Amino acid sequence: MSRRSAGFVNSWAEAQRQYQRQIEAEQRQRREEARQARNLQRRADQEYREYRQAEARQRTAELDEQVATLQGLLTAGCQAPAFRAASLRRAEEAAPFDPGPLAWPVRMPDPNQYQAQGGWTASRRAQAQAEARARFEHDWQAAQTAEAQRLQRLAAAQRDHEQRAEAQRAEVRRHNAGIDEATAAVRRGDPEAVVEYFSAALYSSAAWPEGFPRQVTAAFDPAARQLVLDWELPGYDVVPEAKSVRFVPSQNQDKETARPVTQRRALYREVLAQSVLLVLRQLFTADEYGTLDSVALNGFVDAPDPATGRQTHIFLATVMAQRAAFADLHLEQVDPTSCLTGALRGQLATKPDQLTPVRPSRQPQEVGNRIVTHGGDGDEPDLHEMDPIAFESLVADLFRAMGMQAVTTQRSNDGGVDVDALDPTPIRGGKIVVQVKRYRNTVPPTAVRDLYGTVQDAGANKGVLVTTSGFGPGSHTFARGKPLELIAGGELVDLLHRHGLRGRLGEGAVPDPAPPAQPDSATDDYNVLGMTWSGNVALDVCALVCRGNQVLSEEHFVFFNNAQTPDGSVRAVQASPPDKAAIRVAFDELPTHADRLVLVAAVDPEVNPEADLAAFTDACIRLLAPSMAELGRLEVSDGRAGETALVLGSFRHRASGDWDFVLGGKGYTGGLEQLLQDYGIEVE
Repeated sequence: MSRRSAGFVNSWAEAQRQYQRQIEAEQRQRREEARQARNLQRRADQEYREYRQAEARQRTAELDEQVATLQGLLTAGCQAPAFRAASLRRAEEAAPFDPGPLAWPVRMPDPNQYQAQGGWTASRRAQAQAEARARFEHDWQAAQTAEAQRLQRLAAAQRDHEQRAEAQRAEVRRHNAGIDEATAAVRRGDPEAVVEYFSAALYSSAAWPEGFPRQVTAAFDPAARQLVLDWELPGYDVVPEAKSVRFVPSQNQDKETARPVTQRRALYREVLAQSVLLVLRQLFTADEYGTLDSVALNGFVDAPDPATGRQTHIFLATVMAQRAAFADLHLEQVDPTSCLTGALRGQLATKPDQLTPVRPSRQPQEVGNRIVTHGGDGDEPDLHEMDPIAFESLVADLFRAMGMQAVTTQRSNDGGVDVDALDPTPIRGGKIVVQVKRYRNTVPPTAVRDLYGTVQDAGANKGVLVTTSGFGPGSHTFARGKPLELIAGGELVDLLHRHGLRGRLGEGAVPDPAPPAQPDSATDDYNVLGMTWSGNVALDVCALVCRGNQVLSEEHFVFFNNAQTPDGSVRAVQASPPDKAAIRVAFDELPTHADRLVLVAAVDPEVNPEADLAAFTDACIRLLAPSMAELGRLEVSDGRAGETALVLGSFRHRASGDWDFVLGGKGYTGGLEQLLQDYGIEVE
């Protein structure tokens, strides 16, 4: 072979070797990448397994903690402080006066800053000096006027603060006087006061774990000095069914290990015994006046009867404990089940998980005095489903329980009266006509107007409208200042329970639409509109969310009985000095079809029944940021003699997306009722 051909073969062989080395390098790289991927996957799998295992351990620890809480229920409860009536008293404290920006005096102009400028001749210099003095005097007078106004506003803010503080202190004094009166009634052994006091002791206790029921029916026997009560106990599901949790990697799921039935049943019996002993301890330790000689306690669960399937009270524990015997017990050291069934001679279901009942000892309905029930629906009748005649009879029973004489009227020719009542109390008592509306929807204002006409026709002292639903702003506005009382569904149920009667509102009940005054907001994008004015006239400042000159609905009228719109975009809030009223508005959250927010003011007829708006002067709206920093002021018109309501102005939605303020000024001699008619709210 020639030298030339040998060189070609060598070159070809070298190229082949390089290609082979490249292939091998790529294979090594792919093997390394595959190895790294496997390692990453193994690490990911390991981390996932460790995470799931840690999660399973955490769930097991939670189960153990739950069981430990149940086992230590009585011990923890014995460490809780005893209930005292003094804990219900309030301190007569008021927030100190905060003048805010009003605390800073207006800065007076500095004469040195008003030097004559220019002037080459004597006459020109004299003219320049005169001009400088004139500027100084003008600014000095303006600063003096501003300072006088600041001092005036500061004094008004201080007076307003003192008035609010005194009103707050007066409310605290009334509250404390009520506590003192209730305490005196407990000392006297008044049955209703005794039951309310000891019910408060049970409800205020922090010893009960979250989720434990708190339903009680009680009565007091003053002759035997015995409190008799039925107390709801926790259900069997309070003891966790699972004992532990472990993660099974092969199935990629958690597996629970069941708690043995015998262990779960024993723990449940122990929880029931601890609950009964804890109730007894709370009652006896709360008895700072020596009212109770004994307590008859029946513990029940609210569950379907195994025999009938109907929801009922199934009694699982009962005991009649004497104070002297209970005082000798060292509860922190006892075995709860043995203590209840042995030392106190009580009864406890042997198989409470199977709802095996015990025969209760003395029950509240056997006492004969008024029975008070708190918490739970129990077997209370649904007021919506009651027969109309039975509902009217129940309302008559309520008035009789409140110390009045009451009878239901005939179904025909009753003149719009369902119950005739007579309050025998001197001075404030007299004839009362009652109308009953078993509604699910809001009661219309026409029903309130009709009741007012009935009161006038019957020559009654008062009219009361009782409903299972609620009332809108129009109804509240019409009733204000008139001898009318509106009782909505929630208040009715509360009155029934407070006077030993039964009743509840079932599904679909419509509560009184007045919401909490200042619920939390989900956004910080809002403004506060603070209203300030001179004069001592008491005013209600209200807001209407409108489209054109029509309010969107009665719920979009924010006033003293409807503190916010349904979406919470407009709310009445507590004013901060120097403001006398305040409205909070999230303009971006207003309904999309709303294009106006109208602000109005009206004389409060209950505070100033003879007043008009002649004293409504120097008024303005302060536009405030969420931090309460003042962003600007909007001047509004003064009031006029004879007028009792005034449109202050309206924020109007422009095409650009901004809200511009347009000054109002239209006044009404017929008060808020007449004003609202112009905006489509039916009041009279």
